[in-house]
Amino acid sequence: MSTLTEASEVASGYRAARTLPLRVELVRQLKRRRTLVMGGILFALPFVLVVAFAIGGSPGDDPGGRLTLMDTATASGGNFAAVNLFVSAGFLLVIPVALFCGDTVASEASWSSLRYLLAAPVPRARLLWSKLMVGLGLSLAAMILLPVVALAVGTVAYGWGPLALPTGGSIPAGTAAQRLVVVVAYIFVSQLVTAGLAFWLSTKTDAPLGAVGGAVGLTIVGNVLDAVTALGDWRDFLPAHWQFAWADAVQPRPEWGGMIQGTAVSLTYALLLFALAFRGFARKDVVS
Repeated sequence: MSTLTEASEVASGYRAARTLPLRVELVRQLKRRRTLVMGGILFALPFVLVVAFAIGGSPGDDPGGRLTLMDTATASGGNFAAVNLFVSAGFLLVIPVALFCGDTVASEASWSSLRYLLAAPVPRARLLWSKLMVGLGLSLAAMILLPVVALAVGTVAYGWGPLALPTGGSIPAGTAAQRLVVVVAYIFVSQLVTAGLAFWLSTKTDAPLGAVGGAVGLTIVGNVLDAVTALGDWRDFLPAHWQFAWADAVQPRPEWGGMIQGTAVSLTYALLLFALAFRGFARKDVVS
């Protein structure tokens, strides 16, 4: 009897796994103005830096002080791409991650369309899964867009050549390109904590700005705490402590220890936050 009752409650041909396909959600998010604006900013950054170097001179022109990665920016296209990642990883690349993952559910609630999606009916876990995958996909695309454009612009402006190292020596151009792929992958993994924070907050509030701003704010707090040297070894448990461990990949002999520890810390926090988001949303009374 219960089986007949359950069968009668489900429309013929309904398949929960086919609701809200990823391609549909992806198209919806790609058409949004904030996606286009963020893509435009990341696309324009390499051009802005080229103009800045043209006006102010090469960053390595100042003979004083210790040579840094920034000082090698105009050595080759690979160096220019690495510098773009260096100046962006700490904050600029945090913004698209927080935006794409924090705005996704909260925006539906603010538009009062979330309850209609669930009434379609789209299972809650399916809805979150689709939105999370698209949010992470757009975040990864943003991190790929910046170095790809920077590499192309840098190659035109400064030529294709080996990656010059601040410590001396260089890495062949082909090997350097492979290392940059590793760098982008690591930056994406390190930003999963921000993605987790933003996504969790997005399921807790109807205000997209609150979710995005909260994730960015907590990420900044993590960076501030990492600067407190009095915390000693406790800083090893902060994701921010490992955010620039990717610099070990652009060495003649790359060191993987820091990136492995950073990956472990980031994945632990991210999985916990994603689990909290799914658990909390499954019990949430959605009225908007």
